[in-house]
Parts: sequence; C-alpha cells; structure tokens
Amino acid sequence: MDKIKQIVLEALKTLGDELGDESLKNADETTRLYGKNSSLSSIDLVTLVVDIEEKIESELGKNVVLADEKAMSAFNSPFRDVGSLCEYISKHV
Repeated sequence: MDKIKQIVLEALKTLGDELGDESLKNADETTRLYGKNSSLSSIDLVTLVVDIEEKIESELGKNVVLADEKAMSAFNSPFRDVGSLCEYISKHV
C-alpha cells in the first residue's frame, strides 16, 4: 500500500507542477480528486489516471485499468480522494 500511495502522490505532484497547483504538489490522503472541492478538471483527472496506470505498470509490473465500468458506477467513487483511490488500486494490483 505504501508503494501505491507513493505512486499516486508522485503523479499528483507532477500534475501539480504542470498546472501550477500547490494543493496537488502537497497532496495527502485527504486531497479531493473528484467532485466538490477538487481542483482537478475532468481532463486533469483522466491525465492523472493514465499517469498512475503507467507508473503502476513500470514500477510494479502490473497492468491495471482504473477507470472501468465498475469504478464509474460505484456508489462511493474511488476517485473522490487520494485515500479511496489508493485503497481501490490496492484491491486491483
């Protein structure tokens, strides 16, 4: 789980650097990714998801698709914050 969290936070830092967004550069488990109080647009979220998928494949050797039908239809979206995304990823790796 620590490696997954590290991958997610690194991806957020990179995106934060690109967007000039300090909240993303300094993200933690409670940082909102989607919905109210999130600083990510839908395009930013897609960029983040793709980056995380690529990092998981290169660093963990696992091919995972995060934005599948199950994730999109979940009552509690795995994309609501960093913590929920890390939990979701750990179940699929």
